[in-house]
Formats: sequence, structure tokens, C-alpha cells
Amino acid sequence: MSYLLIPNKIMKILVLIHEFPPIGGGGGPIARDLSLQWVKAGHQVRVVTARFGDLPARENIDGLDIVRLDCNRTESFRAKMKAMIGYVTAASKYCLFDCKDFQPDLIHVHFAVPNGPVAMLASRKMKVPYVITAHLGDIPGASPEKTKTWFKYIQPFTPPIWKNAARIVAVSQYSRRMALNSYNVPIDVIPNGIDYVKIKNNSIEPHEIPEIVFAGRFVPQKNLRQIVKTLSEIRDLNWHATLIGDGQEKDAVFNEVKSAGLQERISFPGWKTPEEVIEIFHNSDILFMPSLTEGLPVTGIQGMASGLALMLSSAGGNPEIVTEGMNGFIHEPDDTDGYAVDFRKLLTDPDLLLKIRKSSVSAAAAFDIRETAAEYLKLFETVVSSQ
Repeated sequence: MSYLLIPNKIMKILVLIHEFPPIGGGGGPIARDLSLQWVKAGHQVRVVTARFGDLPARENIDGLDIVRLDCNRTESFRAKMKAMIGYVTAASKYCLFDCKDFQPDLIHVHFAVPNGPVAMLASRKMKVPYVITAHLGDIPGASPEKTKTWFKYIQPFTPPIWKNAARIVAVSQYSRRMALNSYNVPIDVIPNGIDYVKIKNNSIEPHEIPEIVFAGRFVPQKNLRQIVKTLSEIRDLNWHATLIGDGQEKDAVFNEVKSAGLQERISFPGWKTPEEVIEIFHNSDILFMPSLTEGLPVTGIQGMASGLALMLSSAGGNPEIVTEGMNGFIHEPDDTDGYAVDFRKLLTDPDLLLKIRKSSVSAAAAFDIRETAAEYLKLFETVVSSQ
């Protein structure tokens, strides 16, 4: 591996993202982990994000400077339209008028929508280039159940965001293909990464009662009702399931669990911190994610490093992290019978389950955040040196 530990040039990097841990979904942890790696490499990094609850307006974590702006965010797990507009407004004001103590060499923006307009404005004001990381929900047609309605109105205004970027990065080959359907611009691919050394499970042990786990937002995109359908089909087997998270569909999913008579076998611990999620993963066996859409699921990669067998849908970038039969299985999102067949293989053959779990840990090494961060830094140095 070619980690970039000694930078050729010390850079000041301004990171724009509308949700940053402990709030938000998969894009936030990626932004955090990348930024912390860049700080470790000697760069100065400032993150401009949204404030929520009693989170401090300013915080320094291991040398990472975090600015949180009041943006009318009302939920930790989801940014509604009002909150996203609030972030665009507050972050634009901050970058244009209140960021005089930090003159960046480059702006890195996660999610072309809603954060791209802020990057364009800040780029013009500060006279520095910006690089976009496109995840999934910011790409037209890539997550229709979540973004179809508002992309009808905003898509005509988005091409300048992509065309004015110095470089564009997609987190998976799938995200890249989807973006190219709408934007005629060069797009690189740098896969999402995780802190492999920190998350890696070094003591994988079989469990007497196999634990199935899900972690994420309880939203239509995650297809949690499919989890209930599948687990109903294998109720005759020995297992327990933990569904970590919160969201608009939580009550509906809980009611379906109750209707299926599985409330004693499926737990709902609520929204957990990233550290708590990893702890639960380390005490589980199988990660079940029948999502309708995915970019490159950070949760899936974390599950691999935690030693979980993957049971994923074929949506989006999921197939890019699963080698069928080696570290998990892939099925169409609503293929109840297919999921049930492979669950039966894993739950009735402890040796097979243990073998696949160990294979997951090995496969996750390819997604080490240090390699991901190094790839970004190479790209950033190219952009900055060409100005």
C-alpha cells in the first residue's frame, strides 16, 4: 500500500458537509475519517457543518477544526429540506464573510447537492479550486425514492456545480455511472474507506445464538420491511436480530415485527454512536442490508472489518464489496426466498459462517481509510499545483 505519510506540500483544506458525526448518515463518517487522516499527515483542515442540539459551535478533535452553524436542523438522523437550505444559507455567509482567519488552498465538498452551491460561491470569493465527492443522493436518478421529487426542480441548476469543479470523485463505480448519465464531466473513483486498524475484529468467535444486525436510517431506501419478511421465513431457525437506528419508518417496522410475532427475537436499541455500533457489530455474526439504493456502503465495509458475513442487496455499489460465497451473498432487494436460502446455509453451518466472517475481515483491508486519504491527497496536490 502507498500511504502518503509525508506531504509534498502542506495544504489548508476547507471541508464542506451538511451533516457530520455524531449526526447524519454514511457521508459524515467518511468526511470525518478523511479529515482526521489529513490532519495526521500534517495538513490544516477546517470542517464547516451543521449544528444540532447541544453540540458545540466550535470544536477541535485531534487537531481537526470543526465549525458548526445553526441551520434549523431538527433531527439527528435526517436533514429535511428546510435544514439543507439552512445549511446552504449559513455556510455561504460563513465562507463569504466569516472565514477570514482561514484562507484555504482547496475546498473539498461532500455531496454536490445541497453543498455544491456553497463550494462554488466560496471558490469564487477565495479564488481557490474545489473538489466534489459525490456519494449517491446528490446524483439524479441514483436514489429516486429519496430525491426524485426535489431533483425535478433543482436538476436544471446543477450542471454548473459539476462543470466548475476542479475534479469530481465518485465513491463507487456505480455512482460514477449514474452521474455520467446526467453530467458530461470527467469523474474519478476513490472508494469509501474505514479506519481498518481501529475497527478490525481480531477475535472472531462463534455465537451460540447467531446475531443478525442492521444499522442505518429507518427510511424507505433501506428496505427494512424486507428484513422482517425474510426473518419471518426463517423463524424456525436459531437467531436473534438487532436493528440499530431511527427514522420515519421505525414505528411501521416495529408494528410489522409485532404482527409477525417476532418482537421477542428482534431488538430496537435506537440511534447509537459510531463507537457503539462497532461494539454491537463485534458481537454479531451477519449484517443484513436489503437496501433499494446504495453508493458504497460504509456500514457494509465496517461490518466486514468487524467480522460479519454480508447479506446485501444487489443495489448500487453493494456488489463492489461482496465476493459471492466468500464474504457474503448478494440478492435482488426484494428476493425474500433468495435471502432465506442463504441465511439457512449460514445459520445451519457454523463452520461456514465462521469461515465467511474471517474472509470478511481480510477483504476489508482493501478499504483502509489511510489508502483512501492518500489517494485524495494525491489528487488535491495535483489540483493545487496546477493553479
